Amino acid sequence: MARWKKTKVIPGFGLSMGVVLLYLSLIVIIPLATVFVKSFDSGLSGFMKAAFSQRVVAGYKVSLLCSFIAASVNSIFGIIISWVLVRYDFPCKRIIDGFIDLPFALPTAVAGISLTTLFAKNGWIGQFLYSIGIQSIHSKFGISMALVFIGIPFVVRTIQPVLEDLDIQYEEAAIMLGADRIQIFFRVIVPEIFPALLTGFALAFARGLGEYGSVIFIAGNQPMKTEIAPLLIMSKLGEYDYSGATAIAIVMLFASFMILLLINILQALFSKFSK
Repeated sequence: MARWKKTKVIPGFGLSMGVVLLYLSLIVIIPLATVFVKSFDSGLSGFMKAAFSQRVVAGYKVSLLCSFIAASVNSIFGIIISWVLVRYDFPCKRIIDGFIDLPFALPTAVAGISLTTLFAKNGWIGQFLYSIGIQSIHSKFGISMALVFIGIPFVVRTIQPVLEDLDIQYEEAAIMLGADRIQIFFRVIVPEIFPALLTGFALAFARGLGEYGSVIFIAGNQPMKTEIAPLLIMSKLGEYDYSGATAIAIVMLFASFMILLLINILQALFSKFSK
């Protein structure tokens, strides 16, 4: 009787699974299936031409490179920010903690305009960057900075709970055994936060691949140089080339899926060999 109550708190497995499959089908599977079908309206040759033309491939490279750079930067600073928010008490801590989520709440177009103004040649930050020879807008640097802005919450919010649950006694035990700060960080803290760090990196990377609003203004959209893949999708849609737009979207979707799959495999391997 106790077992029945434990497993039957919500409706039975059949009904629950039916609701799950119905919801996922309506929200995820059917829309994605429609994208796949639409992308092959022009046949396989039309799909390959639309998805792998020289200009589109250059757009993939820009999106992949800048997303990887931004996710890497966020991984480093995300650890630092999470550590400060978890381990230290200071004035206005809750306010600073709330700032982390601003990229979620702020419209991406507004963020793009703000960043472009900030990093322009006469902007507050741009004037210093241009003075040392760094072109901070209409460049891959500017795109990466925009992706850093929108990606930092993913890393912080995945690492922060792990650090909060990490018992400080492990660090104290390491100190008693003679470990220094570097050894404690890499042998005690990093193994605990590494799976969460991989998840945050993957989410920030995948978000960067599909980001449009915050990048479009700062990128300059120079073909073969600073043109991102989402812009090419929007251009195709503006030309009513729906099969071409969905062909590019399929490639981006596949890239994001493979990244997430690789991260899951790495997490599984890490968990297996860390035991």
